[in-house]
Amino acid sequence: MSKRHVLVCQRLVLLFYFVTATLYCSAEIDRRNRICLGSVDDGSVGVADGVGSLISGFKMLDADFFSEDKMVEIVKGAAEFNIPIIRANRELVASANGGLSYPSSLVFHPEWVPEKVEFSDRSFAYPTFSVRRPENEEDIAFMSVLELGQLIKTGKISSLELTRIFLQRLKRYDPVLEAVVTVTEELAWKQAKEADDLLSQGVYLGPLHGIPYGLKDIVSVPGYPTTWGSGNFKDQVLDDEAWVYKRLKSAGAVLVAKLATGSLAYDDIWFGGRTRNPWNVEEFTTGSSAGPAACISAGMVPFAIGSETCGSITYPASRCGVTALRPSFGAVGRTGVMSISESLDKLGPFCRTAADCAMILNIIEGKDPDDLSSRDMPFDDPFSLDLTKVTVGYLDDAEMEVVKVLASMGVNVIPFELNYTVKSVQGILNFTMDVEMLAHFDEWQRSGLDDEYEAQDQWPVELRRARVIPAVDYLQAQRARGKLIREVQQSITVDAFIGNATDWEKVCVGNLVGMPVVVIPTGFAELDDKPSSNSIQKRAITTGIYAPHGRDHIALGLAMAYQSATDHHKQRPPMEDILVHRSDSPSAVHPPRHAHALTQHT
Repeated sequence: MSKRHVLVCQRLVLLFYFVTATLYCSAEIDRRNRICLGSVDDGSVGVADGVGSLISGFKMLDADFFSEDKMVEIVKGAAEFNIPIIRANRELVASANGGLSYPSSLVFHPEWVPEKVEFSDRSFAYPTFSVRRPENEEDIAFMSVLELGQLIKTGKISSLELTRIFLQRLKRYDPVLEAVVTVTEELAWKQAKEADDLLSQGVYLGPLHGIPYGLKDIVSVPGYPTTWGSGNFKDQVLDDEAWVYKRLKSAGAVLVAKLATGSLAYDDIWFGGRTRNPWNVEEFTTGSSAGPAACISAGMVPFAIGSETCGSITYPASRCGVTALRPSFGAVGRTGVMSISESLDKLGPFCRTAADCAMILNIIEGKDPDDLSSRDMPFDDPFSLDLTKVTVGYLDDAEMEVVKVLASMGVNVIPFELNYTVKSVQGILNFTMDVEMLAHFDEWQRSGLDDEYEAQDQWPVELRRARVIPAVDYLQAQRARGKLIREVQQSITVDAFIGNATDWEKVCVGNLVGMPVVVIPTGFAELDDKPSSNSIQKRAITTGIYAPHGRDHIALGLAMAYQSATDHHKQRPPMEDILVHRSDSPSAVHPPRHAHALTQHT
């Protein structure tokens, strides 16, 4: 390569990260030559050299597999999104040399041989109570897991009966909600019969014995497709048995369905459609744990396992008016689960009650020998939480009914603010998630499969932009993240706090620092534009109860206390109304994300 070309390439690489709108020429040149590189030291480089130099620059990154149009798109995206984030993080943590301050939040563990993990018996003190079997199967479908467990334990219903009820509901309502990828019917009958046979022999495995459930379809189950919600992988069958599936199987639970996930765990669009909200089928669920949220809300399964990287538990739970737990990072092992970001991904339960969430967490939490980020977290028993010894803060956007109810039960409630100085929270989240996601789907992008993705304004755009994030600036983002973690830790002077569960800044902060939150419904409002005067479709109102990392039991205990005094979580969406009033074109179509929330709902 000539000296002149070397200089051109050097200038191009610099321009990727420092140039702004001057990268683009005016309309005097045609679309293929929109990039103007200006001049170099030994002579000018005109428009005619622009495209060739651009391609040379991408070759230096081994990224010349992109088309010229995509290269232009990437450079524009880098100028608009990457550069402001890079500069903010540099100003925050990279103003001094030597690495003496702001260590990265990433930690290296040279563990040669994973330790052997024994299941420990740290069972919570689940409540015991007498339960009458309802005559109506609709009422059975909306019972809590703990209630259903009592029916099975006392022989008032069999696992086979319960499985039949939920298989029928999955088939009846899924054509409207588009919430199910695969009904695992053969496996469900097999596991239900095994559960009934064990019980007839006097063997009871616990509160999940014989209980049907669903898994978000990023969780591997041998013998069935694990599609990741993507048309590229809709025929994929993995032999891996996910760790969380193993835990649930060992507890006697019965898998009845693999539930819809947004394509590659992004938002609610998947290769089979777009998942709808049972409380109002004119709108979508939002969030990639779309199927779990919709199916719990509609009484199609008693509980489901979803995931969150940034918003995919909190958003759909809030939209669909159900209870859900985003646990502390590392609490639940992720082996056998499609990975977006090793440092952000979490698995958590969707349920009807906080008590069910607590019980399921108790069963699935713990060290996964093949997931180095997982940890044994000795949670205290949320069923034994002494409310009079808990101090709870409330933010300006908290639902005050929750505050008042907890105060009436002896909880010390005080105003609270979550303070930190890091201004680039949303950018840190974008860098972290997008770079780690691209590492897992590098071949997918290089082979051009992103052109077939279900929503072109989502992963394809974000991951192309991630291709030109320098390694040094990814690490600077992790140093800034470490600073955020320490500041949040110092700011939380209460045992828990109450606030909006879907505020985008809080979603980003909570996921970056690994903070747990329980989403709970606090009411349902009338719609302004009902499909008919007889419709009872509504809008869910929810809030979040947050706790410091590793203190999930406090948030769960508070949520259980609130639900013991209210009945919002017992409300049911208008199931028959859904079938009558479904529209083929939901009116609540959500616009493409703006710059500040590009990675929302994953």
